[in-house]
Amino acid sequence: MMRAAMEAPLEADALLARLRAVGARKYHDKHPFHTLMNDGKLTRPQLRVWALNRFYYQRNIPAKDAALMSLMPDPVERRRWRQRLLDQDGTGPEDEGGIERWLRLVEAVGGTRDEAWSGAELLPGVRFAVDAYVSFVRTRPWIEGVASSLTELFSPDLMTLRIAAFERHYPWVQEGGLAYFRGRPTRARADSDHAVELVLRHCTTRATQERAVEALAFKCDLLWAQLDAIWWHCVGA
Repeated sequence: MMRAAMEAPLEADALLARLRAVGARKYHDKHPFHTLMNDGKLTRPQLRVWALNRFYYQRNIPAKDAALMSLMPDPVERRRWRQRLLDQDGTGPEDEGGIERWLRLVEAVGGTRDEAWSGAELLPGVRFAVDAYVSFVRTRPWIEGVASSLTELFSPDLMTLRIAAFERHYPWVQEGGLAYFRGRPTRARADSDHAVELVLRHCTTRATQERAVEALAFKCDLLWAQLDAIWWHCVGA
């Protein structure tokens, strides 16, 4: 990092290209568990384990975003970021939010809400990865937390592929179980646009730019680690 501090900062386009390159190398759309899912090779019990474990990540997203907001110095940006909390928690009966939509997926693949909330089948590796992500956002500079959220740059393509895979290979999953996936691309694009704007505005030295890239790589590793734990539990070597 000392060398980075001495180097000239990247132009905006070059920094964005560096961030996108992280996703091209490390985003979890390339994980073998997702390959099995998209090829229709997962069983109902395997999908159930995945949905229940992924719920631990979903339920902690608002905690992560609330922690990040507590560190953001600008009230204007806090208000914009607050939309993420509303998207995930919902605003009331007319707007159920991402957590509720994921619970409907859990039910659609054979799990229950009690199992999801209790964490009865939560794998240690998934818990460790999610907790590490929340801790990272709470303890690092706020702009690094913003940069870590840029996995949303790559989410829309994965969601589109997943919807097609579920419709083709898992027709037994009721339509309501796909609501989270159907709504995610639009929200992810809006969220990533905001996060990119913040990173480009605030990461103006080579050192802060390198830390932004590292934060995104760290987040990709944590997403991959969650799927590693699920893979070894459901599929094995």
